[in-house]
Amino acid sequence: MKHKTREPSQRQLRVGEQLKHIIAEVLQRGHFHSETLLNSGRVTISEVRASPDLRNATAYVISMGNENMDEIIAALNDESQSFQKEINRQSSMKFTPRIHFKEDEAFEEAQKIESLLRDINSNRKSDSE
Repeated sequence: MKHKTREPSQRQLRVGEQLKHIIAEVLQRGHFHSETLLNSGRVTISEVRASPDLRNATAYVISMGNENMDEIIAALNDESQSFQKEINRQSSMKFTPRIHFKEDEAFEEAQKIESLLRDINSNRKSDSE
């Protein structure tokens, strides 16, 4: 039996985009208790995915240089209340979603695929010579 993966609804996509902008704004201001997040200018929110009921959301994070990602993710999750308060203040949603931060591994995966394709391409060139 195959499981169907549900595509996010337009509402989920719209809410995710709104949350992304609010979270990015909070990160830019940088008023955090955690010393890890004081340099949060190097952190980028690549995507926010809202659950179908809009009560939870996962924010995918990348960091310039990929340094200390475990510490950054832990600090962001510790500060999730700050993000929720700001989301509540800036949005007109019935419920403020709980925000959970995760490392975005899509960029890293894309680099691996790019590297593999380059290797295949260079092997073909050396075989034809």
